[in-house]
Amino acid sequence: MPPFRRPRFPLHTARRAAAVLLAVLALVLAVRPEAPSGAAQPRAGTAVTVAAADLPPGTVLTASDLTVARFPDELLPAGVAADPSALVGRVLAGAVRAAEPVTDVRLVGAGLTALLPEGQVAAPVRLADLAVAALVSAGDRVDVLATSPESGTAEVAAASALVLATPGSGADGQDPAAGLLLLAVDGPTAAHLAAASTTATLTVSLPPP
Repeated sequence: MPPFRRPRFPLHTARRAAAVLLAVLALVLAVRPEAPSGAAQPRAGTAVTVAAADLPPGTVLTASDLTVARFPDELLPAGVAADPSALVGRVLAGAVRAAEPVTDVRLVGAGLTALLPEGQVAAPVRLADLAVAALVSAGDRVDVLATSPESGTAEVAAASALVLATPGSGADGQDPAAGLLLLAVDGPTAAHLAAASTTATLTVSLPPP
């Protein structure tokens, strides 16, 4: 006669099943990625003033031209401004793209010449042809050509001069700075340009890079 086996209690079976389910749940929670917090996390980086839209050279900055964005500290350029109001009324020396930080070297003023190599100065040159001036951008290299009324030929008054700013790059002639370029040259070349501007007509050509 086979031995009599007592039936398992339902409560014991239920406890074992619950233990298995809890173990599976703990495993799922352990491997599931952490859900993002519902609270807003502060954005990393530093707040800097950037252009709200593409801006041409010669723009007199207004509050609507500027906005604030955050940049990672390791990518933050020097010469930035945290408060847009500090730049209102300043004049752009060159074009600025939307979302680009507006640094001191982008503005007409002391910051523009702060990085000039030793022996170089900033020399203003006003071109006779405003349409030619409109073709030049900050960062270009130009040859300045001077033509006197008595001569039928032009001489090179400055060769491969770096254009620091084009505050009067518009071709409509309404801007008082129309036709004006700011060039980085050495002292003797600056003196030669100043003398040539009193007696000759100035224009530029763009040599190959």
